[in-house]
Amino acid sequence: MENALWPPGTFLGRLQSSTRERLLSVGVRRSVKEAQVVLREGAQESYVILLDDALVKVTAALVDGRHALLSIRVSGDIIGEISALNETPRTATVTACRPSVVRIVHRNEFMAFLRDHPDAALTVAGIIADRLRWANRRRIDFTSYSVRVRLARVLWEIAAAYGRRSPRGTVVDIRLTQDEMATLCGAAEITLQKALSGLRADGIVDTGYREIVVRDSAALRSIAGLDPQ
Repeated sequence: MENALWPPGTFLGRLQSSTRERLLSVGVRRSVKEAQVVLREGAQESYVILLDDALVKVTAALVDGRHALLSIRVSGDIIGEISALNETPRTATVTACRPSVVRIVHRNEFMAFLRDHPDAALTVAGIIADRLRWANRRRIDFTSYSVRVRLARVLWEIAAAYGRRSPRGTVVDIRLTQDEMATLCGAAEITLQKALSGLRADGIVDTGYREIVVRDSAALRSIAGLDPQ
């Protein structure tokens, strides 16, 4: 597969071609169906998963029975690396958002690969650092901004990373429930619904079955308090 299919910010996209080819040679390719669980929270497993051609969502169970949407991962990303490397239970559930192809690399093979390719080990460290930075920024957003602003920031990040252009605007065709969106924004679902209704009424976004459409990117960025591109 050509590197162009893996975004530059993902794990596979950051690796040198020779290093990437070596890693893919030890992975076992698997197809998964839409809505299939790829990793399950609490499971004790000893492998990492490379997203070859995939779109998945990462969720975690809350004490009240709901599930918090933690992140979205795309082709080129690596998942399950922390629990595999530390030999600890999975900290989240990963579910396919569409039919996908993944590669399973068992812990021993992955550890041997990292020992033989120090550049890849540094890349893994960089990926983990980026995710921690993102989580810290999200916590700051929770305490500093209104739900409307937090929702605008989340929608912009998702649209910029995973949206596709269409005559209607930027379309995000990922199956996300309002409950999952609410937990990602750190808001109660009813509050999220009001904020989302406001964005719809202002003509900034549309929502439909399994999709969100950003109709006015400039207005969404303005509400989010982000600098113009």
